[in-house]
Amino acid sequence: MNIKTILIEKANAAMVAAGIPEGTNPAVTQSTRAQFGDYQINGAMGAAKALKTNPRELAQKIIDNLDVSDIAARTEIAGPGFINIHLKPEFLSASLAAANKDAKLGVSEHQPAKKVVVDYSSPNLAKEMHVGHLRSTIIGDSVVRALEFRGDTVIRQNHMGDWGTQFGMLIAHLEDLLNQGVDLENVALADLESFYRDAKKRFDEEEGFADKARDYVVKLQSGDEHCKKLWQMFIDTSVKHSEEVYEKLNVTLTRDDIMAESAYNDRLAGVIDLLKSKGIAVEDQGAQVVFLDELANKDGEPSVFIVQKSGGGFLYSTTDLAACDYRSNELDVDRILIFVDARQGLHFNQVEITARKAGLLKDKTTYEPSLFGTMMGDDGKPFKTRTGGTVKLADLLEEAVSRATDKLANRDSGLSDEERKEIARKVGIGAVKYADLSKHRTSDYIFNWDTMLSFEGATAPYLQYAYTRVRSIFRKAGVDSTALNAPISIVEPQEKTLALKLLQLEEVLDLMINEATPHVLCGYLYELASLYMTFYEACPILKDDVADDVRDSRLMLCNLVANTLRTGLELLGIEVMEQM
Repeated sequence: MNIKTILIEKANAAMVAAGIPEGTNPAVTQSTRAQFGDYQINGAMGAAKALKTNPRELAQKIIDNLDVSDIAARTEIAGPGFINIHLKPEFLSASLAAANKDAKLGVSEHQPAKKVVVDYSSPNLAKEMHVGHLRSTIIGDSVVRALEFRGDTVIRQNHMGDWGTQFGMLIAHLEDLLNQGVDLENVALADLESFYRDAKKRFDEEEGFADKARDYVVKLQSGDEHCKKLWQMFIDTSVKHSEEVYEKLNVTLTRDDIMAESAYNDRLAGVIDLLKSKGIAVEDQGAQVVFLDELANKDGEPSVFIVQKSGGGFLYSTTDLAACDYRSNELDVDRILIFVDARQGLHFNQVEITARKAGLLKDKTTYEPSLFGTMMGDDGKPFKTRTGGTVKLADLLEEAVSRATDKLANRDSGLSDEERKEIARKVGIGAVKYADLSKHRTSDYIFNWDTMLSFEGATAPYLQYAYTRVRSIFRKAGVDSTALNAPISIVEPQEKTLALKLLQLEEVLDLMINEATPHVLCGYLYELASLYMTFYEACPILKDDVADDVRDSRLMLCNLVANTLRTGLELLGIEVMEQM
C-alpha cells in the first residue's frame, strides 16, 4: 500500500471538483513535524497563483471535496494554504495488521506490470573484474530486485565486453601458449591481468606479433572457426572469474544473463545500412558518422558520433545501437535501464538520439542511462592499490571479510567457529555494498574501511545488528513470531511515528525504482532502525507491568520492523543473520 499515492489520487479528484484544471500538481508530501499532521497537500498555493485567487479559500474548496474519511481522522488548513492530513489510528492499525500477514509486507504489485531490460555489471572479459565494476554491479542488482518485488518482468542483460581489437591480440598469445603445452586454466588464464599485460607487451615489442593479432581480429569477426574456438576458450575462463565474484557479492546475475557485445555481431551491418539509407549517417574521411545538432557545442558545431571506422570496423556505438533495436523492437520492453560510469554520459545521449531518429527505439520504450560516480581513496583520487595499481574486486571482497572477522573476534556471542565465519562473511560483504549503495548514485564517495565496518551510524553492520536485536526479543519472550496474531493498538507517539515509517516502504521502493537510486532505501532502513530504538526505549515490551494486550501489540510492531529490515536489506543484496 502506498499512502502517498492514495492521497494523490484523492487530492487530484478534489482539485478538479474545486474547479482547478486537471493535471495540476497536488504536491502531496510527508509532514516533517507531528503538529502538521502525517501528510500534507500543498498544491493549493500554486493553483491559486495560476487562477489568481485566494489560496486559503481554494484550499477550503479542496477540503470540501476531499474524500478521505476512510483513512483520515481530520484535515485542517495551515498557513497560506497547506492542507494537513491526520491519519486515523484505526487505519494505521488495520494497515499494519495486513502488512504483518503479507509476504510482501503490504507492498502491492505494479498494475499493469512493466517489462524492463536492466543492463548492468558489463565487465570487459579481457581483464579481471576490478573495483570500477562494483557500482554498476550492485546498484543494478538492487534495482533489479526491487523491480521484481513490485511485480515487473525484468530481463537482466550483462553486456560483457567480449569483442574488438584486443581479442585478436589475446587469442594470438593464447594460441602460442597452447602450442607450447601450457595448461589453459591453471597457468595461462589463472591471472587475467598478467595474461593481458604479457599479450600487450608482445603486441608492442615483438616483431610480427601485431600483424598476426590484427589478422586474427579480421578472421574472428569473419567467423573463422579456429579463431572462434580460441576466443571461446578465453571467454569461458573469463566468465568463470566473473561468476566467482558475483557469488561472493550475492548478486543475481548468472551465465544465462550474458548478452555480450558479440551477440549483436550479425546485426551491425544492418544498423549501418539503415542509418545510411535514412541519411542519418554520412561518410566523413572514410568513416560513417552521425552529426547531432541536438548536442551541438557553444559554437554551434554538431556532436560527432562515429558508427563505423574508415576500415569498415564497428565500434561500441554500433553495438549499442543494435542493442537498442533488439531490446525495444524485438523484446518489446517498456524501459531500458543501463548502469554505467558518468563519464559515458555523452555517448549514451548520442546513442539514444540516433536510435530514435532511426526507429531503433520505439516511442513507448524509455531509455535510461543511469550514471554513477567514482569510488575514491582517502587521497580523493580513484581508488587504487598502495602501488597505484587497479584493485581487483575479488581481492577487495576477501579483505572485507578478513577485516570483519577481526572486528567480530572479541565479541562474546557463544557461537561456533563456523557460525562466526559465516557472520563475518555477511558483515564484510554487506559493509562494502551498503557503503556504496547508501551514497547517491551520481556522487563520488570516499572508500573507508573503518566507517563502513562500524556498528554505529548508517552502516550495514548496524542494520544487521539491529535486525538481530529485534529478533532476540521473541526468543526472550518465548514467542513464535510466525504464529503471533494480535490486534495492533497505536497509542504512544513513538508507536505512531514507527507505524508511519513502516507503512512507507512502498513509497520508498517506487522512488528507488523510478529514479534508480538505492540510497533512498538505505536511508529508509536506517531511519526505521533508529525509530525502532526510540520506540523500544519509550514503550516497554517485556516488563512485568506491561499488560498482555499491550505487549502483544508491540510485539506485532517488532515483528513488522524485523521483517521490513530483512526484506529491505535483501533487496539491497545484503544478508542478515538471526544472531551476531
